[in-house]
Amino acid sequence: MSRATTVCNQNPRALPGVSDLPRKRIRLTISGVRTRIALLLLSVLPLCSGPVQTRQAPPNILIVIADDWSYPHASAYGDPTVSTPAFDRVAREGALFRHAFAVSPSCTPSRAALLTGLPPHQLAEGGNLWGFLPSRFAVYPDLLEKAGYLVGHTGKGWGPGRFEAGGRTRNPAGPRFESFDAFLAARPAGQPFSFWYGSTDPHRPYDAGSGENAGLRGTSVRVPPFLPDTPVVRSDLLDYYFEVQRFDRQLASLLEALERRNELDNTIVVVTSDNGMPFPRAKANLYDSGTRVPLAIRWPRRVLAGISIDAFVNLSDLAPTFTEAAGIAAPPNAAGISLWPLLEGKTSSGGRIRAFIERERHANVRRGDLSYPARAIRTNEFLYIRNYRPDRWPAGDPEQYVAVGPFGDIDGGPSKTLLLDRRTEEAITRYFTLATAKRPADELFDLRKDPDQLVNVAGDPAYARVLERLRAELTAWQRDTRDPRVIEDDDRWDKYPYFGEPAKK
Repeated sequence: MSRATTVCNQNPRALPGVSDLPRKRIRLTISGVRTRIALLLLSVLPLCSGPVQTRQAPPNILIVIADDWSYPHASAYGDPTVSTPAFDRVAREGALFRHAFAVSPSCTPSRAALLTGLPPHQLAEGGNLWGFLPSRFAVYPDLLEKAGYLVGHTGKGWGPGRFEAGGRTRNPAGPRFESFDAFLAARPAGQPFSFWYGSTDPHRPYDAGSGENAGLRGTSVRVPPFLPDTPVVRSDLLDYYFEVQRFDRQLASLLEALERRNELDNTIVVVTSDNGMPFPRAKANLYDSGTRVPLAIRWPRRVLAGISIDAFVNLSDLAPTFTEAAGIAAPPNAAGISLWPLLEGKTSSGGRIRAFIERERHANVRRGDLSYPARAIRTNEFLYIRNYRPDRWPAGDPEQYVAVGPFGDIDGGPSKTLLLDRRTEEAITRYFTLATAKRPADELFDLRKDPDQLVNVAGDPAYARVLERLRAELTAWQRDTRDPRVIEDDDRWDKYPYFGEPAKK
């Protein structure tokens, strides 16, 4: 934002209209000199009464969050099947991020990190799915409200979980409204607002055949290499794309609502997702398919239009980005870093050459309520994952425990059913193993050779130095952020309450 300035203490010769006066015009009568000085003083008197009030009104903030949407499934990223004109517009008129990562591949901790600017391991019970976010952790909507903003949310806010158990009287995303239009109707004229629109798309379940019925064609689908290329999987992906497009239509309606009120250009619009797609080896995993998400930000006042940003960012960076724009302090002890230097084109990366990602308990799907703790560091060339309990099943126990079903960290759907039912077939076994088999303590992927992260090279002597370096960088970050896993490793997340409903047997 522009800063207020004052000229009262400056040398008068530096004032506009003084230093540039031609010398020959100084030969005036005494009365003429007095008249000119008087006029000059009157012209600068408002400046001498204090700072010039050039600070513009605080911006509105609208964050639009999809539920389980992976990078690069938007036409702005070149996906050949899905069409996302509203997201593409935000990207075209603002900034498009190519290395944005959810802090966790799980809804509740990811949203908690976005709201607080903190990594999930600092959020106690807030680090698990279906838990609660203790009220001692400040969230940016509360800070903005104290600064004079009207705040609210509709749809899926923070969660799933029970905010009351954390000592809160409302969802951390703000008071609930029936719709964005209802929120805007309740807003006093001129009051800045911060609104959270939480879609439930493209979360499962899907209506089978909805994608094909909407005109999407399976022949254009890029089947991820960790899934078998079968008609069932292609159709399942089309149904996922159908819901991505439905989310995009929701975004379009929000933009139109702002345009009708001439509010769009004074609103920071952020579009992203809480984690990756709900398919085997995606959501709930620290691979890109579970953590890398779309992100576009539009605000003509400060965001350069049409820029593409390759710097590595986390969704926890959004809280300090919002508070800085509002001119208030960031959430206490926030680990996230404001994105404004990137958005304004002041730096190409700003040292953002890596992302840190983590997970604890997703669904309650292991006997003893056990988590599957893991931490990761992602750079442009490598992904390193440390699995703290390699003796546990990464996707959940093979038999149903509490939630979802067998291998319950994988959402139920046609792709999962295919893997389970045909796991012994030679053409399917490999994909079933990738999604469900136990994993070693160290996983390392060379993204230059293996962008889909399928071949673990942690045991290859040729990568020994890389493994050592990344392991050290990850450990240093954990120590700097006081991660209990590196300090005590006491499995506290296994003991936190789980408020999700048991699956039907």
